[in-house]
Amino acid sequence: MAELSSNFLYAAFILYLIATFLFGGSIKDKRGAEEKKQNKWAKLGIMITILGFASQIGYFITRWIAAGHAPVSNLFEFTTFFGMMLVGAFILIYFLYKLPALGLFALPIALLIIAYASMFPTEISPLIPALQSDWLHIHVTTAAAGQSILAISFIAAIIYLVKFVDQSQSSKRTFWLEIIMYTLVSTIGFVIITSTFAAMDYKANFDWVDKHDQLAKQEFNLPALVGPHKGELTDTERFEPLVNLPAIINAKKLNTVIWSMGIGLVLYGLIRLISRKRVAALIKPIVKNVNLNLLDEISYRSVLIGFPIFTLGALIFAMIWAQVAWTRFWGWDPKEVWALVTWLFYAAFLHLRMSKGWQGEKSAWLAVIGFAIMIFNLIFVNLVIAGLHSYA
Repeated sequence: MAELSSNFLYAAFILYLIATFLFGGSIKDKRGAEEKKQNKWAKLGIMITILGFASQIGYFITRWIAAGHAPVSNLFEFTTFFGMMLVGAFILIYFLYKLPALGLFALPIALLIIAYASMFPTEISPLIPALQSDWLHIHVTTAAAGQSILAISFIAAIIYLVKFVDQSQSSKRTFWLEIIMYTLVSTIGFVIITSTFAAMDYKANFDWVDKHDQLAKQEFNLPALVGPHKGELTDTERFEPLVNLPAIINAKKLNTVIWSMGIGLVLYGLIRLISRKRVAALIKPIVKNVNLNLLDEISYRSVLIGFPIFTLGALIFAMIWAQVAWTRFWGWDPKEVWALVTWLFYAAFLHLRMSKGWQGEKSAWLAVIGFAIMIFNLIFVNLVIAGLHSYA
């Protein structure tokens, strides 16, 4: 059953990739305003996307059967579920607005998320006692659903900014837009570097002292640029870390982040060197026929839908489960703090939008910042900062 679930996930990945090219064909037509030509490819694109989504649902169900619990208990499972819900949210938004350009951006991001997830251990393991609760299914799935709809707001905002921002001159806008592009390239860098060293079967073992002053062992799968607290490398032929980190920081995961950012910088530099253009400027022609007001509406409505779902899953259900599991509603755990930060930010987004009239470009930048906060929570808080909620 576990092998079947993996096959379903692989099929979904391939189908999403095919759908991306089909959506590209729907807007690449030089007569981009001709709706009939556009719809021909877009219809194929959305059909293949739905098939991919069905395949990923098949993965989710078969893995649930194999595991005996909802497959959202580790970073691989949660991230693949997040990618699945993002595609589901895209399909819903697509049928409301019929905007093919959204698929050309949403599906590659979903592909990156799934590829990112696949770099983590995929083995099915039994739940620890703290997670053996129906609230695991309720809290995590609802929170991920809310985040996925909020992610659509980010995707619409990125398309808006790529079209709106003048790429012919240097400015703060072009700088920050390129930072976003670099971040996406760094995700590709993560997939490349982890795949490469996994193929080499690279391992570096450390003896270290955890935050409870207990001797522990940790295995690195990338050369250790940073090492664990009071770490001693037991594989003498491996690379010695440049610095050892405090026990509160997961050195292995931070090391992976550093490698990803470094390889991402190399990839980004190569793209700039070969194209002699900013990455955003490279993709700008793709979105030249998109209506900015429509993008702004999609971004705003995605927040309107996603915010209450996120509130329900990430705060209300989370606090109920915390009371059941730990006899307290709130404990200032890093994940709890950043869930609150995310909620406060999107509350401020809606306030500024409805009360202060922040539309268009201002709203788009807010959607980008909101997604950055969610990704910080997914990657940095989960991987680097140790806490009760941390998948690290």
